[in-house]
Amino acid sequence: MPTTPPVIHQRNEIARSRLFCVESLDIEFSNGTQRTFERLKSSDTYGAVMMVAMQDSEHFLLVREYAAGFERYLLGLPKGSVDSGETLEEAANRELQEECGVGARRITPLKEVSVAPNYMSHRITVLLAQDLYPARLTGDEPEPLEVIPWALSELPNLIARDDFHEARSIAALYLVRDYLQQATQHE
Repeated sequence: MPTTPPVIHQRNEIARSRLFCVESLDIEFSNGTQRTFERLKSSDTYGAVMMVAMQDSEHFLLVREYAAGFERYLLGLPKGSVDSGETLEEAANRELQEECGVGARRITPLKEVSVAPNYMSHRITVLLAQDLYPARLTGDEPEPLEVIPWALSELPNLIARDDFHEARSIAALYLVRDYLQQATQHE
C-alpha cells in the first residue's frame, strides 16, 4: 500500500473563468506510473459555508433556488462563500440573512466536507445555526429564494424527492441529526 504521495512534475492552467480554474497535473506515482490528471479549482480562496438553520428543535430551513448545472430549481441548504476578513461564523450568519431572512445567535462549525476530491479542490464547512431571529441583508442572489421549513424527522421523505439530491446537503443533514441526538443524550 503506497504511503508516499506522488510527485507532481508540472501544473498547467488550461482555462480560467470568474469562478473556476481548470488545471492539469503531470503526476508520477511511487511505482513509476505517470498520469496527467485534470482538476477544477475554485477561485474562492477564503472558503465556503453551508448552514443547517434550526428554526426550532425539529425544523430546519431549506431554500429553493435555480441550479444552473441541472437547469432547474432544486432544494438545498443555505450556503455561500466566505468573504475576505470574515470568520466562518460571520459568513454563515451573513449568508443566512441574505438567503433566509434570519440570523443565528449560536453557530457551531461541525465538519469540512468535499465533493469529488479526485477532480475538484472545493471544500465547504457545515455549520449548525440555532436560536434564529429575523434579519434580512441584501445578497447577490438574482431573485428571492423560497425558504421552506422541513422536519428533521422527515429526512427520508426529503431525500426521496427528485428536487433534493445535493450530496453536501444530505451529508450536512445527517451530521446535524447525529450531533443533535448526541447532545440530547448527554443532557
